[in-house]
Amino acid sequence: MLYQQIAMNKRRTGYVMAGFGILVLALGAAIGDVFFGSWQMGCGVAAVVTVVYMLIMIGNSTNVVMSMNHAREIQNEQQAPQLWHLIEDMALVGQVPMPRVFIIEDASPNAFATGNDPKHAAVAVTTGILERLNREELEGVIGHEISHVRNYDIRLQTIALALAAAIGFLVNFASNWFWWGAGSRRRDNDDDSAGNIIGIVVSILLIILAPLAASIAQMALSRNREYLADAASVELTRNPQGLISALEKIDDSQPMTAADPNSSALYISDPFKQKRKMADLFATHPPIADRIARLEKM
Repeated sequence: MLYQQIAMNKRRTGYVMAGFGILVLALGAAIGDVFFGSWQMGCGVAAVVTVVYMLIMIGNSTNVVMSMNHAREIQNEQQAPQLWHLIEDMALVGQVPMPRVFIIEDASPNAFATGNDPKHAAVAVTTGILERLNREELEGVIGHEISHVRNYDIRLQTIALALAAAIGFLVNFASNWFWWGAGSRRRDNDDDSAGNIIGIVVSILLIILAPLAASIAQMALSRNREYLADAASVELTRNPQGLISALEKIDDSQPMTAADPNSSALYISDPFKQKRKMADLFATHPPIADRIARLEKM
């Protein structure tokens, strides 16, 4: 069951990332068609913008994310012995390098991992999680975060953030260009055939809806990787009950005050405890009850 779930979630993640890439190229094609009369040029511009954003995000992700969440780095084991040793042990079991360790001053129990790859990873936990969880529960949480590192989820999330940022930039570019009249001049040079009008309408709709689609894709990716990390944590600890108990305590807590909204998807649980509808379509995390139900079957 465990390995089947891991394989299934990896396939789903591949589908989401492929959809993300198609969305970026489709948006570029739409912008190129409406404003330049060349969808190929639009795709090329979208590809260049995406690469630039990826290089920026990958080069600075850890320090930027930790700064946004007001995390302080732990330099040695004397500063937080239990946390340091648990992360060290889980990294050894997961066969990844020891990540950098950070603590966030917040009473709400939570944690996340970030970085570009296992060699440049970092794990952050709140003071609340250190106070409320026992060693077995904390081991399950750390196993979850080390699994994000081992499975390269941290890189996937960084890429997803870069893709979402690139989409936002392209949409803003299109909006500004339209208001300056470039779109009108482009359309004035076209004939009034029904096919051309339909193409313009479809392109404009895609430009308008692309940010929403990007948000949904990013949230779907985050939810999928949480399920995978839960399963992989059990693989590392051989103890699903530890993570189950930890998730129950995390769920039964107040929202965080130190978390940054732009990085909320990184946390093991939604730091703002938002209640959502529409089958959690816009949730960054799967329901805790669903996660616990899956863990109980392992």
